[in-house]
Amino acid sequence: ACAAVASGWSGYAQGLLAGFNIHLPHALTSAFDASKGTIIDLPAVLNIVIISALLMKGTKESASLNTIMVLIKVAVVVLFLVVGVKYVKPENWNPFMPFGFAGVATGAATVFFAFIGFDAVSSAAEEVRNPQRDMPIGIISSLLVCTILYIAVSLTLTGIVPYYLLNVKNPVAFALSYVNQDWAAGFISLGAIVGITTVLLVMMYGQARMFFAMSRDGLLPELFSHVHPRTQVPQKSTLVVAVLVATFSGLLPLSSLAQLTNIGTLFAFILVSVGVVVLRRTHPQLPRAFRVPLVPLFPLLSVLFCGYLVFNLPTLTKFGFLGWLSVGAIVYFLYGRKHSRLATKDDSQT
Repeated sequence: ACAAVASGWSGYAQGLLAGFNIHLPHALTSAFDASKGTIIDLPAVLNIVIISALLMKGTKESASLNTIMVLIKVAVVVLFLVVGVKYVKPENWNPFMPFGFAGVATGAATVFFAFIGFDAVSSAAEEVRNPQRDMPIGIISSLLVCTILYIAVSLTLTGIVPYYLLNVKNPVAFALSYVNQDWAAGFISLGAIVGITTVLLVMMYGQARMFFAMSRDGLLPELFSHVHPRTQVPQKSTLVVAVLVATFSGLLPLSSLAQLTNIGTLFAFILVSVGVVVLRRTHPQLPRAFRVPLVPLFPLLSVLFCGYLVFNLPTLTKFGFLGWLSVGAIVYFLYGRKHSRLATKDDSQT
């Protein structure tokens, strides 16, 4: 997911630079593609390096900068809505669903990774003072606000430009340029760069904390749970994440990254939902800082909705996911299963 977002960030950044007549060497502008003459997406890699360095400084510093960038991002979204609504042509919404409901479902599954950042909030549960109260407020309120903004932007975007012209890397800026509002398009590009940076910041933070938690439980080597004595940040875990994300974003195309991200996350959500029900039945005595309400109703609804979206993804993506899942299984059975502290504890009790 981080690699996919970094690739999108690179597209907006290069578009903004092009507005100032600054162009990078073609070989350094996109993922490796011998037919196009590209070798590596250098802007994406450099962005990952900078964000990783910020995350290693500590949570407080990165959170403060993230707050400023979120405010800028929301301001730019509002700017687009205010400027763009005047150029909306209702006839561009006819037909409203040109590919039918099946097209809507496929689209929802394809862009599902746009909502992945919300689950990163849950990965910070151990650093929340009152998780049972603060976690639902943080996740649900941010989800509602962003969903409303997504819908408003989508309606405005497709009202300004016919949908079949929006297959570009920077659609919002493209829409304003389409109606000769180049000054606003420049601000939008800048805001998109800032906004995508906040997404990267949150997701890379979440991934490093996931590795930390898995390592602490013995499922990954102890390297991932090492915490810097001064900043209290899992710097080694953050560094590993940075290397992986920089490699994938620099060398793999955005389409492949996005599709694998979608199916992987949907499947993970299904497993987590099933796990909530199973653990509630098999280990009711476990201490829980946060308890999911209305079990098993909420977990079962999650399984149904996520399963439906997986069904609507391309077949090739499903095969790619099986290969990815196999790699994870190998890591688990060769290392995680043998070193799991929970498994060791259960063995000692029996």
